[in-house]
Amino acid sequence: MSQPAGAPADAAARATAEAVARRSYGKLVALLAMRTRDVAAAEDALADAFAAALAGWPEHGCPANPEAWLMTVARRRAIDGVRHRQVGDDVANQLTILADEIDEREAGALPDRRLALLFACTHPALEAAIRTPLMLQVVLGLEAKTIASAFLMSPAAMSKRLVRAKTKIREAGIPFSVPERDELPGRLAAVLEAVYAAYAEGWTDPVGGDTVRRDLADEALYLAHLLVELLPDEPETLGLLALMLFTHARRDARRDAAGEYVPLSAQDAATWNAPMIDAANALLRRANALNAIGRFQLEAALQSAHVDRCRTGRANWGAIVQLYDGLLAIAPSPVVAVNRALALAERDGPQAALDALAPYADDPRLADYQPYWAARANLLARTGATAEALGAYDLAIGLERDPAVRRFLQARRMEAASARG
Repeated sequence: MSQPAGAPADAAARATAEAVARRSYGKLVALLAMRTRDVAAAEDALADAFAAALAGWPEHGCPANPEAWLMTVARRRAIDGVRHRQVGDDVANQLTILADEIDEREAGALPDRRLALLFACTHPALEAAIRTPLMLQVVLGLEAKTIASAFLMSPAAMSKRLVRAKTKIREAGIPFSVPERDELPGRLAAVLEAVYAAYAEGWTDPVGGDTVRRDLADEALYLAHLLVELLPDEPETLGLLALMLFTHARRDARRDAAGEYVPLSAQDAATWNAPMIDAANALLRRANALNAIGRFQLEAALQSAHVDRCRTGRANWGAIVQLYDGLLAIAPSPVVAVNRALALAERDGPQAALDALAPYADDPRLADYQPYWAARANLLARTGATAEALGAYDLAIGLERDPAVRRFLQARRMEAASARG
């Protein structure tokens, strides 16, 4: 079937619009919203501008500076919106703010305020649970239904929470600004946590069956790259990107050809993405040179140590335990304690690991944490406490959502039961 005459032009216009959306959505939203602090209105105006682009670019051609064209149209839409919503002096004030915000000269580059937008989305006045979804929508332009699927929530509930957060930004006057240098470490941590939370959600779908989650991991990586671009001398931004690259490099090795789960110790290191690992190591070296250690740098260093052990076959559990000791000192959590215990088991034996976990036995944060019960089951089985191990395996299997990991745990449970018999 032949294409209509306008089809190639339509496709080219859509491809250009999508490329600009990918590269510049958050940049344009930030510029529109940073003075008025009305994120929802900025998003609506930008959506109208993209619709105008798809309608006009196939007929008239793509402008020389698509970003500036979209900014001009979106600003006009925003000004029209202000006129319809308000009367009196407030209208004049809002229109002045919008008109003075940007000089969209066709040859000029628009300023990048996405970092300020990221800080607005993770402001302490906003509920912690909504910061990551808000950032994904406002900075990357993801739809509420996409975010809702990734976070196992109904689209209606997610939409309501996002609307409330944007209303809070407007009504509370949350600033679109990068904190001063002395305030940056505390505020930056919330941004990094939000980016990493987005990646963790995407990481949960290793075989790509859930395209929303797989895409989410890629979007989070894009955000981490953006942070390094905007804050090139912040060691923790470098550490976060390094951590994510180390992890992403072996993403596809977590399943065999039949789709079964493959633990790190059994993965073929030759299948990992070597250039990605090299890039992660380079980032980690850059971070170390800045002499300001932090959580994400230590986590990246741990990943680097695991990669080195699997590639070379040389045991380095002593160094790994030391890194976990450092991580526990600056970012203590029961999750870190579980991972440290597993490394300790390799260095000092399973009983030493169980002893290290004993203080966390009644910690409510671990009650529904599947890796804790899987680790405990493995350690108990190795010490010969089979009955307790089987109970821990049952809990781990019941808590696991991934069918392949459940099958892996069920096989381990059967091995433990057979040994007991």
